[in-house]
Amino acid sequence: MLQRILRLSPRAVLICGAILIAIIAIIDWQVEFNATLGFLYMFPLVLLGAVMEWWQLLLAAVFCTFLSDRLDPFPSEQQFARDMLIFLALAATGLLSRDVTKGYRQVAKEAVARSAAEEQLEFLIQNSPAAVLTMTPEGEILLANPAAHRLLGVPEASLPGRKITRYVPALGSIPSIAETTNIFRTEMQTRGQREGGEVFLADVFFSTYRTAAGPRLAALLVDSSEHLRVHEETSLQQLLTGSRILVAAVSHEVRNVCGAIGVMHENLARDGALTGNKDFEALGSLVRTLAKIASLELKQSTNQTDPGIVDLHEVLADLRIVLEPCCEESDIRFRLDIPENLPLVQADRHSLMQVLLNLTKNSQRALESAAQKIIDISVTSSGQEVSIRLSDSGPGIPAGQQLFQPLQKGAEATGLGLYLSRAFMRSFRGDLRHDPGHPGCSFVLELTAAGDFDEPESLPVEHAADPSLIA
Repeated sequence: MLQRILRLSPRAVLICGAILIAIIAIIDWQVEFNATLGFLYMFPLVLLGAVMEWWQLLLAAVFCTFLSDRLDPFPSEQQFARDMLIFLALAATGLLSRDVTKGYRQVAKEAVARSAAEEQLEFLIQNSPAAVLTMTPEGEILLANPAAHRLLGVPEASLPGRKITRYVPALGSIPSIAETTNIFRTEMQTRGQREGGEVFLADVFFSTYRTAAGPRLAALLVDSSEHLRVHEETSLQQLLTGSRILVAAVSHEVRNVCGAIGVMHENLARDGALTGNKDFEALGSLVRTLAKIASLELKQSTNQTDPGIVDLHEVLADLRIVLEPCCEESDIRFRLDIPENLPLVQADRHSLMQVLLNLTKNSQRALESAAQKIIDISVTSSGQEVSIRLSDSGPGIPAGQQLFQPLQKGAEATGLGLYLSRAFMRSFRGDLRHDPGHPGCSFVLELTAAGDFDEPESLPVEHAADPSLIA
C-alpha cells in the first residue's frame, strides 16, 4: 500500500486526500449515527502524511476536527474534550505517517544507491583487466572474475572451490583475522603458476577483512612478467652498450702502447744487435698480434635502433621518484625547475635516465661533507635545443682535472661514469659538458628537439673511443 502511494505524484495524493475528506464529511452529514465518525479522517491524513509538512498536517487535523464537530448531529456536553481527542488522534496519525514515509523513502534511496554501487562494482570486477579473487582463511577461492581465469589458465567459472595455493602459494601463508589482530592491506611480488605449469611473476595487492560469514582475504593479481622481461632486456642492452664502449676505450689504449713498443722493436731490429735472437723475434710477433687484435673494429650491436622521442616531463618525474627518498635520508634539498611547455626531444629514454642517475649519484657523494646540501635541476629550451642543467652546492671539480676520459688517475673505480655518460648522450645527437663557471659543480645535458634529427654517419667504435672525439 505504502509503495503504491509513494509512486503517485504529490498532486495526485493531495487530490485523493481531499476527495476522501469530502466523502467522509458527506457521510457524516447525511447519516445520522449516535457516534462520531471523526476517526475516519485518519485515512486521508495517512495519505496526506506522505506529501505534507508537519505544520500542514496540523492544519489538516484542525480542519478535519472542525468538520467532525460541525457535522455531528448529536452534540455532547463534553464536545471540547472529544474534539481535542479527535485532533490529537488525527495529528498523531498524520505525523506518524509522515515519519514512516520519510524513513521508507530514505531506506529506498539507500537501497537504490547500494544497488547502483553494487552494479558498478560488479561491472568493474567483471571487466577489470586485473585478476580479482576473494578467499576463505583456508585459501579456498570464493569469487574470481574472468581476468583471474585467463591469468591462471583455467576454464571460465571453474576457480570457485579450488585452493589458491595451487596457483599462488604465497597467498596461502597470509594470517587471517581469526589468527591475528592485524589487518593486512599491503602488496607483494611473488611467483605464480598457471594450470598448465607456466610460471609467471605477479604483483599481488591483498587485504584481510571480516564478514558475517567469517574472515575473508581479497587479492588483486597483475601479471608483471612482461615488465620483468623488458627491464632485464633493457638492462642487458645497457650493459652491452657500456661494455662495447669500454672495450673500445681499452683497445685504443692498448693500440697506443703496442704502437710505441713496435717502434722500439723496429729500432732494435735496425741496429742488428739482436738479429737471430729467438726471444726477440717472438716478442715482435706478440706485439704485432696484440696490435692486430686491438685494431679490430667493434661492430655496432645488431638491434640498435634510431633514437626515440622522449618527453622530459616524464623522465624527470621518474627521476624525482627515484631520488627524493635518497635525498631525504641524506638531508639533501632536491629542487626541480621544469617549464610547462617543453618540446619532445630525441633521446633513448633508458640511456638518458642512466646519465641523469650517474650525475646525481656523483652529486650525492660530493655533498656528504658539504655544509649546504642542494641538488638543483633546471630545464631551458631555445629553438631546437633543450638543455638540462644539473648543479649541486658541493666543492666542485678542481681546475685542470681531465674529465670524460676513462681509466684516469684519481677517479673512483675505473673512472668510466662520465666517459660512458657522454658516449650515451652523443649516441642520440646530444652532448654532455661541464660548466666550470657555475658555482659548485654543474653539468649541462644538451638535447635536440624532435623533428630536427638527421641520422649522422655512424663511426667505427674504435674511432668513437678516441679521447680526441669523446673527451
